[in-house]
Amino acid sequence: MTLIRSLGRLVVIVGILLGLTWGDIDSALASPVDQAQIDEATQLWQTSAHAFNEINCSSCHESKETKEFVAQPGVESCQTCHEQDVDTFLLGQHGIRMLEGETPLTPAMARLPMQPDAMNRQMTCNSCHDVHSVNTMQAAVDSCLSCHSDNHSLNYGNSRHADLFAVDRNLPRPSANSVSCATCHLPRHETGSGDNAITLVNHNNTYTLLPRDRMVKDVCMNCHGMEYSYNSIFDDDLVEANFDAPPTLALETFELVRDFEARRTDQGDG
Repeated sequence: MTLIRSLGRLVVIVGILLGLTWGDIDSALASPVDQAQIDEATQLWQTSAHAFNEINCSSCHESKETKEFVAQPGVESCQTCHEQDVDTFLLGQHGIRMLEGETPLTPAMARLPMQPDAMNRQMTCNSCHDVHSVNTMQAAVDSCLSCHSDNHSLNYGNSRHADLFAVDRNLPRPSANSVSCATCHLPRHETGSGDNAITLVNHNNTYTLLPRDRMVKDVCMNCHGMEYSYNSIFDDDLVEANFDAPPTLALETFELVRDFEARRTDQGDG
C-alpha cells in the first residue's frame, strides 16, 4: 500500500497497462507529482475531447519507439495525432527555436512586454493547451494573456471582439461567431467538403502578422469589407487599442479607385 500511495493510482494503472515493472514505474515518477495532482489530472481528462475520442493515458505517456512510460510527454507526442498543428507551430515565433534544435522560446527572450511571472515559461503545446482538459476556450485568449502584456493584448478586453467571445465562454470550444486572439493570430481554415470537411488551425503565430495585407485577406475580410479592413489594420493607434472602435483612417488608395471607376463610367466603359 505504501508503494501504491507514493506512485499514485493513475500512474500505477498506466504502468501495468504498458507492461512496466514496478521498478520502471517508480523510476518514472521520480519527479514531484503527488496524489492530488494525479487526481486532478484524471478528473480533467475524464470530460475532455481526448477521453471522448478514446485517447487515454498510454496514448501520450507511452514512448512509441520503446513502449516505455514517459512522465512528461513533449511535442512529439502531440504530433502523432496533431501533425498539422505541430508542424505549423514550429514555423512560428513560438516554436521556431525547437525546429532549429534550440531550447524552447521563453517570454524572457521576447521584445514585447511580458507578464513578470511568465518569464521562464517554455513555449510548447502545453503552454497554451492544458494537457489534460484540452480546453480550447482557455487557449484562445486566457493562455495568450498569461504571457503577453503589451498594449494591444491588454486592450483586447475593451473591444467588440471580446464581447463576441464572452458570449461563448460557457461552450466547450469557441464557435464560428467568436473573435479571440486565436481567431486572428491562429486562423482556422477548412479542407475537404461535405462530410469530409475538416477544420484545421494554423498554429504559425507569425504568419498573419506581416505583411498586414495577409491578415486582411485571411482574417479580417471573413467578417469585414475590404476598405474597412485595410483602414483598420493600417491604423497603428487602432491596432494598439485592439480595434476598440471603427476605423477613422481613410486610405487614399480607395479614393483613387473610386475616381478611376467614375471616370471609366463617364467614358462609357462601364
